[in-house]
Amino acid sequence: MITTDGFTVEPLEFPGGDVGSLAVHGTVNDLAVSGAVPRFLSLNVFIEEGLDVEILRRIVASMARACSDCGVRVLAGDTKVVRRGQGGGLYLATTGLGQRRAGVDLGLHCIRPGDRVIVSGPVGDHGAAVLLAREQFGLAGSLRSDAGSVLPITGILLALSGLRFMRDPTRGGVATVSHEIARAAGATVRLIERDLPVRPEVRSVCEILGYDPYYLACEGRVVAVVDAAIAAEAVAALHQSGFTEACVAGTIEMGAPRVVLQTSLGGERILPELEDDPLPRIC
Repeated sequence: MITTDGFTVEPLEFPGGDVGSLAVHGTVNDLAVSGAVPRFLSLNVFIEEGLDVEILRRIVASMARACSDCGVRVLAGDTKVVRRGQGGGLYLATTGLGQRRAGVDLGLHCIRPGDRVIVSGPVGDHGAAVLLAREQFGLAGSLRSDAGSVLPITGILLALSGLRFMRDPTRGGVATVSHEIARAAGATVRLIERDLPVRPEVRSVCEILGYDPYYLACEGRVVAVVDAAIAAEAVAALHQSGFTEACVAGTIEMGAPRVVLQTSLGGERILPELEDDPLPRIC
């Protein structure tokens, strides 16, 4: 399997990661949620004139650690320099190659009404952490990005019979992945607010700045759809492996293709599809 992506996050370094580790993990994660074992990467680096050499060294070292942790190697690459003012310091473009596991059939085509939606942990951490790191709003906090490899999570889920689909909810967050599911399945995705984990710090940032946490990017989480019969088993397996905040967060229902949030107060709120990127340069 092959995947390709670009990374333009601002700032280049943020609590919990940097553009280098983000590029490696993001590419590895795209392969992992497709059921592949990541093997190799190619890397293109676009450096703006004037970038601090120490920042570049830290980011390269971070990429090397991330590659080692994920068991992948960079086999090819290229470097270009752009004029001062024509780039955001450093842009990265990666392509990943992975080996598809034998007998794995995952995808939107496998989803059926009655299936359950599992989220591997709290949502919105990455988006909120990067927002705070930009220091544009006079806010500060200890929140860290969830950026990291999802290989341990996907490995647990792939061992279970009844796994239908996996996705890492990056741009557009869990709400956008849910819309992708609803369109493909021709069904309603019902998310349960009281079950869908959002850290208090993330919720506070969203309330202050007017964002919705369900649309904020995650960079170390998995949204999975599983047969209802194995949902409890899947969550228990994740909990036993240290992912203690994993939960069943929703259901696939017969109905119009849409995403409904069942609120903690017992009402319903339609989560509309995004028309534009609410938070550019987040990954």
